[in-house]
Amino acid sequence: MNCELCKIAIIGPESSGKSTLARYLANRYGGILVPEYARTFVEQLMIERQTDDWTRVLTYDDLCSLAKHQIEELTSLNSAALNRSQAAKQQAPLALNDDTVVFFDTELIVTKVWFDYAFGSVPEWLNEAIIRYPMDVYLLTYPDLPWIPDPARSNGSDTVRKELFDRYEAEIQALDIPYYIIRHQ
Repeated sequence: MNCELCKIAIIGPESSGKSTLARYLANRYGGILVPEYARTFVEQLMIERQTDDWTRVLTYDDLCSLAKHQIEELTSLNSAALNRSQAAKQQAPLALNDDTVVFFDTELIVTKVWFDYAFGSVPEWLNEAIIRYPMDVYLLTYPDLPWIPDPARSNGSDTVRKELFDRYEAEIQALDIPYYIIRHQ
């Protein structure tokens, strides 16, 4: 891959191996890992609102806050890459180093699909951010691992997991960005 900041997104339905794969790849290739923010965000909401069922606490505004945090992360990474690129033009050409590969454990497409799935609408600013901060490649995890319940998960049925997989794939295809389906079995 020939890029100054290579962004690889690992997305897929719940309990399909995204976090494990993202950590493995970042470690294996010495890249930067951007961990899944949604889990941390939802777990904090559950503590603040004193519930063990996140589906009862996550509001449209909460999801907007989550998405804006993800966009801030992308803005920060792109700014850092631009600054590094400008400095390199003054000195020597920037070579692709291991630390310029960034692995995202989920990203804006997942958030977009959740907006649509849970609330039936997607903010236009989120669609714009997906276009403004494209990934270089997607690894789309297929839901062929057993679903493991935990307090931050809610979609264990095979039907829903496959539906979400199909939605993610359609979003990636609409962007015309290369992607690979990761099957585990």
